[in-house]
Amino acid sequence: MKNNRDKIKISIVTPSFNQGRYIQDAIESILNQKHQNFEHIIIDACSTDNTIEILKKYPHLKWISEPDEGQSDALNKGFKQAEGDIIGWLNADDYYEVDCFKHIINEFLSTDTDAVYANYRFVDKNNKETRKLITQNPVKWISLFYCFIPSTTFFFRKNIYKSGVKIDKKFHISMDKEFFSHIFYKGFNIKKINHIIANFRWHDSNKSLDTLKVKIIRIKEGIIIFNRYSKFRLPNNILGFVIYYFLLKLIGFFRTVCRIFKIFIYKT
Repeated sequence: MKNNRDKIKISIVTPSFNQGRYIQDAIESILNQKHQNFEHIIIDACSTDNTIEILKKYPHLKWISEPDEGQSDALNKGFKQAEGDIIGWLNADDYYEVDCFKHIINEFLSTDTDAVYANYRFVDKNNKETRKLITQNPVKWISLFYCFIPSTTFFFRKNIYKSGVKIDKKFHISMDKEFFSHIFYKGFNIKKINHIIANFRWHDSNKSLDTLKVKIIRIKEGIIIFNRYSKFRLPNNILGFVIYYFLLKLIGFFRTVCRIFKIFIYKT
């Protein structure tokens, strides 16, 4: 088993822009893994802070700093370069738990799953835990409404990318939800593992802060995702907006009940 483990190469892709305050935590969290057959690819969008200075301190990194079309473009560049059997997506302001790779490799060795995700923590800018997040079990149709897969815990076999599944650059907020829905509806098997393996950092410059503008964009992009993968179609007008918003609230209530009582999608 140990030889099989050692042969598995993990590629971690990190999109980066002006996260010099946090990116060292991300880099070190990978170096601290017991499994050392990995590569760390950082795609930087010409950061103007101290990011490049930090990257130059780590000779093991594979990194470029060049203009891009945003986070989605950077991720696609990194996925294309990845040489590993398994690919992970780690944002520059997040970081892994020390036994992350161990749990991931155990799951890929023991099952025929195509991708996995796990539980995680919210931390603040000083790495202080603010909340533990227990994610729901995978349900394909719920992925059309909620992004229940935390990208910072997501690992997938490279054959998913080779099949043509990429991050859609047209999405500004919900690119992760579209990516995961695409994987589900392409027929790949996604499994949840019940370990906390990563930390998601909340700070003032988070792209996913829920302002009114972000919420409106989420719903508009959600309708596109729903119409792209569902057998049903919502009208691309105010009526479709209202229907989708109502469905979001209804499914959100269902998920909350399941989480409180640990039933159905939250049953362990």
